[in-house]
Amino acid sequence: MNFKDKPSVWEIVKLFTRLGFTSFGGPAAHNALMEHEIVSKREWVDRQHFLDLIGITSLIPGPNSTELAMLCGFHRAGLAGLLAAGFCFIFPAVVITGTLAYFYLHYGNLPEIKPFLYGIKPAVIVIVLNAVYKLGSKAVKGWKLFSIGAAVAVINFMGVNEIYSILAGGLIGSFFIYLTEKKGTININFLLPFWGVFSAAYFLQNSQKVEVSLTKLFLVFLKIGAVLFGSGYVLVAYLDGELVRGLNWITRQELLDAIAVGQFTPGPVLSTVTFIGYQIAGISGALIATAGIFLPSFIFVLIINPFVPKLRRSKIFSLFLDAVNISALAVMLVIGIKLGAEVLIDWRAILIAILAGAAFLIIKKINSAYIVIGGALLGYLLSLL
Repeated sequence: MNFKDKPSVWEIVKLFTRLGFTSFGGPAAHNALMEHEIVSKREWVDRQHFLDLIGITSLIPGPNSTELAMLCGFHRAGLAGLLAAGFCFIFPAVVITGTLAYFYLHYGNLPEIKPFLYGIKPAVIVIVLNAVYKLGSKAVKGWKLFSIGAAVAVINFMGVNEIYSILAGGLIGSFFIYLTEKKGTININFLLPFWGVFSAAYFLQNSQKVEVSLTKLFLVFLKIGAVLFGSGYVLVAYLDGELVRGLNWITRQELLDAIAVGQFTPGPVLSTVTFIGYQIAGISGALIATAGIFLPSFIFVLIINPFVPKLRRSKIFSLFLDAVNISALAVMLVIGIKLGAEVLIDWRAILIAILAGAAFLIIKKINSAYIVIGGALLGYLLSLL
């Protein structure tokens, strides 16, 4: 891989700390922000390699955008870069969410955030669609990949889980390309690392539930972090099943409030667990829950990382990775469309989206963080009308 200049850990700390404070909108938006900063602006990695990293993180458990940050950090500055990128991307969300958890526990409600959130959502949709367009121009290498992306978009739009959509697109799509090109003999050994990850996740998913203590709290969130695939909506189902209906540690209202905080605050949506951990066991609970749910991501990335430079050189895996890349972009597109259908329902939201799109067209290398902040301010100002 070619880098633009000599790598350092400090530049990774600065970049991912800033992204941690400004990355609103969920994994698709986080990927878009990282694409802008790492590929378009700094050129630390090329667009093809960045697409490969998105494809790989889509196939392992945990918060995909956080794992993408870790992989980008590793490919910039080795193991130290991986740890710095992961920690710095997570830390701001944990601090903000923990602060809100304190006010919630002591005052019984959350600060008024709806006007700002109202403006952030249309801006985020534009950021996502802009990233899909830029990455798609690299990923779509012909009618076969376009067809795979269209098929994945359809099945995901119909309700098939994101991970199954992407995995099906990768496996079936690569087999489809292989058959149409009639190249060599299929070797499925390239999938063994992923089967190992799935097997470990399945084992942890079936471990026994536990009662309350800091150690057991850590193990519960470790299990969730090891088996969690898909979007933040999947996280809601896991937390409801484990903590509300299963262990009765929190109420459903507390869970819904925690999810609202996780969606509004920047960084990984999994910082929701910081809020929940604080409700259960104060500061210690917040730290333990956060460590438990994010630790599997560091482990999975370390396991899968050695395979990254070798996989693209394999012809059959290269086909698989191309299919996975276009599948991941198709899922991002569906997310953007679904969010648009929910959010762009009045003239204020549409105006914010139009202005965000115009900003991208007029200012070619505008920082997406400014789009988010501008959307939040516009949302607040328009709410006064």
